[in-house]
Amino acid sequence: MKINKKKIIMALACCLGLVWGLHLVMGFVSPSTETKAAALYTSSTSSNSSSSTSSSSSSSNTSTKTASSSTTTSSVKTVNWRKPSENRAYPDLTKYPKVWFDVNIENQRVYIRDGADNNKILYTMYCSTGANNATPRGTFYIQAQRGLHFYNASEQEGANYWVSWLNHGEYLFHSVPVDANGNYKTSVANNIGHKASSHGCVQLTIPDAQWVYNNVPYGMKVVVH
Repeated sequence: MKINKKKIIMALACCLGLVWGLHLVMGFVSPSTETKAAALYTSSTSSNSSSSTSSSSSSSNTSTKTASSSTTTSSVKTVNWRKPSENRAYPDLTKYPKVWFDVNIENQRVYIRDGADNNKILYTMYCSTGANNATPRGTFYIQAQRGLHFYNASEQEGANYWVSWLNHGEYLFHSVPVDANGNYKTSVANNIGHKASSHGCVQLTIPDAQWVYNNVPYGMKVVVH
């Protein structure tokens, strides 16, 4: 058989050309392509890191707000309604001819003020006024009616040491409420000083109500606002 050397040489040349072309296609990457790829990777990494930091920060703020809310809720202090509102002596009203009661519904406080001395506060009492704005607002005066105990069967509630300031026995200063057996209603009494929960009267701690019963004179001014 006769071998055609020319055709063999041409075939080898074609094979070498094909191999070299594949090498160029597989191995060649331009510097600009590498730079763009690196830039995209850096941008993606930075974005993910920023998103993670933002998420962590947001989670931390939520935790802080939750903790803050919890602290605020638990900061409401229950008043010991079996004790006087202040750890000092009650004022001697005989020394203050222009003394008057300032009943502040928003603060749930009764301020004993001296009208002769720029309305200086002589003593502050915790109180609980009428739920749903049941306590009348205005200027009134202590009336003649007062007593050691009462019980209202229709409201299933009573109180001790009461003193009338409107409608001759309808609106009173008195102690935290009692039930039909004379036991103090703890669930209502615990509202004193921070929540209006009476039927319209001004509830006081037991010692404060007793002091008012024994010492507040007929005709003393009472301002409710």
